[in-house]
Amino acid sequence: VLFLQIVHILNMTSAKIVSFLLHPEESLHSLQIRIEFETGISTGNQELLLETGICLDPRKPASQCVIDGVRGWDSYMVYLFDKSKTVYDGPFASRSLSDCVNYIVQDSKIQLPIPQLRKVWAEAVHYVIGLKEDYSRLFQGQRAAMLSLLRYNANLIKMKNNMVSASQQLKAKLEFFHQSIHLDLERYSDQMAYGISSEKMLKAWKEMEDKASQCAEAEDIGYLDEQIMALHTEIVELQKSPYARRQGEVMESLEQRAIDLYKQLKTRPPDHAYSDSTDMVKIIVQTVQSQDRVLKELFGHLSKLLGCKQKIIDLLPKIEVALNNIKEADNSVMQMQGKRQREIWHLLKIACTQSSSRSLVSSSLEGTASTPAATWLPQSSSGNIPHPLSSMATPEDGEHFVHVIEENLNYLELFSSILQEARQEQNNSMMVS
Repeated sequence: VLFLQIVHILNMTSAKIVSFLLHPEESLHSLQIRIEFETGISTGNQELLLETGICLDPRKPASQCVIDGVRGWDSYMVYLFDKSKTVYDGPFASRSLSDCVNYIVQDSKIQLPIPQLRKVWAEAVHYVIGLKEDYSRLFQGQRAAMLSLLRYNANLIKMKNNMVSASQQLKAKLEFFHQSIHLDLERYSDQMAYGISSEKMLKAWKEMEDKASQCAEAEDIGYLDEQIMALHTEIVELQKSPYARRQGEVMESLEQRAIDLYKQLKTRPPDHAYSDSTDMVKIIVQTVQSQDRVLKELFGHLSKLLGCKQKIIDLLPKIEVALNNIKEADNSVMQMQGKRQREIWHLLKIACTQSSSRSLVSSSLEGTASTPAATWLPQSSSGNIPHPLSSMATPEDGEHFVHVIEENLNYLELFSSILQEARQEQNNSMMVS
């Protein structure tokens, strides 16, 4: 018997306690099946919370429900909530009166012998104490729900901070991308007339600019931020609410009055005197009325807590979607930036190649222009090259010099046409790429 493990489950939807004897190494799912049979709450909708607001781990055995502590295993509660409900409005199980207490409640002025009255009042005091303890357990369940809500809220704030940080990073990258592509397009337009041009690349850059504008939609998380801030404000108000604090002071005072009244009766001598139960019945009625009031406030506050928790559960997937959209937009912007930079370097490579070709052509022309006079002037019969000035002295040499110049001019025109065709072919290849 000492090694038996018993778990007490307080069903917050009905205010009823159900107890189970745990089998050795029983799984939590097995226990939940038994709970479903007793309470009617399906295993998928069951939420089992410890007093600290921690949800039971389905990977661990059911023995995690039983925690050895100062109060002992017999008084520890696990709180059962129905995830399919956010409003708890009863019906709630109330503590039943014993026959003898119900007898004096029906007629408080009935006279009973003192020894018999002691027994009846003892049960009445036990009933009043029980009402106070029932409220205390339910309040502890509400507190567990509040702690669970705060855990969910902490997770929500963490995800919200990640989302805001990712959105700000995306915004900064988009601003940099827009500024850089505007500058690239401006510089490209300036050099199109005399430099390198590519309609295909220009069209791709403009498409990048439009796509970047579409990516800016992912950074718009204002609607989610407003919902989260409104929910955070609502949770803070619930924490400040007087119903979040224990409201059992009246019931505790009534409990003490009942105990004092019983002590007074106990000191009376057990003679043949009789007495009624008017004072004790008043305490019982006031305690029941006080419990009804505080339970109504408690379950109203609990419903608000569960409503906020459901809002958080609904918001978490939306934040996940927003984070994924931001990451995809961020990756898209970085890919477009890298692609444009590679294209710029490709343009630089083509420009350098074209500049090298021009340098080679210029060098060839300079070499042709600096050819010795012997190639331009006819040789004498002796094979010696005459001085240019001396060759212009006679008319015969002058006519021959003019003929040589005409032949060289024809050669230059032919070379210039070949160079022009080569440059045209190079421009065509650039347009294709």
